[in-house]
Amino acid sequence: MLEFSFLLDAARPTSAITVMVIDEKGLSHHLKTPLRIQADMWDQQKQCPVNIYKKKLKCLNVRLNRLRVLISSYLRSCFERKKRVACTSLSRQIKKVALDEDISYTQDGLLYFMMNYIMSRKHLITNSTYKRYMVFFRLIERYEGYLESPIMISDVSSVFVRSFLEFGRGQNYSDSTIFRTVEFIRTILNFLERRGIRTCVFDLEIPKKQGEQAMVTLSEDELIKIKRMPIPLHLKPARDWLVISCYTGQRLSDFMRFDFNTVKVVADKSCLSFTQRKTGRRLLLPIHPAVSTIMSQNDEAFPKRVPMQRYNEQIKIVARLAGINELVSVRIRKGYRSVISTVPKWQAVTSHIGRRSFASNFYGSIPTPLLMEATGHSSEQMFNRYVNSADIERIKMLGNYFEMVYRKKFQQST
Repeated sequence: MLEFSFLLDAARPTSAITVMVIDEKGLSHHLKTPLRIQADMWDQQKQCPVNIYKKKLKCLNVRLNRLRVLISSYLRSCFERKKRVACTSLSRQIKKVALDEDISYTQDGLLYFMMNYIMSRKHLITNSTYKRYMVFFRLIERYEGYLESPIMISDVSSVFVRSFLEFGRGQNYSDSTIFRTVEFIRTILNFLERRGIRTCVFDLEIPKKQGEQAMVTLSEDELIKIKRMPIPLHLKPARDWLVISCYTGQRLSDFMRFDFNTVKVVADKSCLSFTQRKTGRRLLLPIHPAVSTIMSQNDEAFPKRVPMQRYNEQIKIVARLAGINELVSVRIRKGYRSVISTVPKWQAVTSHIGRRSFASNFYGSIPTPLLMEATGHSSEQMFNRYVNSADIERIKMLGNYFEMVYRKKFQQST
């Protein structure tokens, strides 16, 4: 079988990437590409940049994956048709693909239909949804580079799913990213079916996620500790915003914009009136007494705004000072991937914990439709992802009911 590999042309600070092709006679040919990279940023074993998430290197890796598909398809064709490798012709194709800004995808290929679907909906979806779709697209693009072959829509079957899961886990992607990508592909197949294009969507079996770690939330008892704890003055705004997030259930991009102009009085109740940045949904949210208390302590105003990175750093310190030390399993980023680790809860506190805590702490006490109205979720399925199924407060409440019913029956029997 004909083979190829990527090499750096010389040990220089910045080197051109060369393709070494082994032809039908076992002779090697070195074909230069216009792509260049610093030698210390190149992983020769994996034949790709060390960090494929750095902006420039991400673009380079995309082009390398396209070259893998091109070269492998060309060599496979030569082998099957028993033709000799025409290095001059292949070199021209390599240069064209490496430099071409207008990328075309294989007709009837999965990437072709994915890009068509994304672009057809770009005017209907939010920017964050568009970015999420492109994450799925880029992952399939990397998978094509791994396979060194274009993925045709007829190839997308249960066998494809198994192979893709193996690839994703082998590359240390989180199960969440892998499964959401497969779900998006199923959406693409359903979209094509509705337009009369035959697919294997009805045979596509997506296994259930395994080993999901518990969701991290702050209970009412932990929030009381945080609210009552003496705190250094410079951490007070972050502490106040953390409490506000837990009693409003909003994202950082929304609650950090709350100010005097956000407050409206409706039916004699003070409310927060704002538009969610991610969804564009207009919300009118009654102000919780805990939020009113913080405002009264700040001259009837919201705390000073804290930049996102500093906020995420400071709320961890706040939680540590409050003694939030229970061990939890969470994903911690190590290098370019995240792995499940057991850490004290304060280390797992991030800006999104307020939204999850709001949903979990009030779930069961307030009707779910009202909670969904507060968080801005459009479906109960999405809302339930924010509810901690292992909520300690509800376990304690259930245990209290068990004891109460037992005592009542015991008294009746004596």
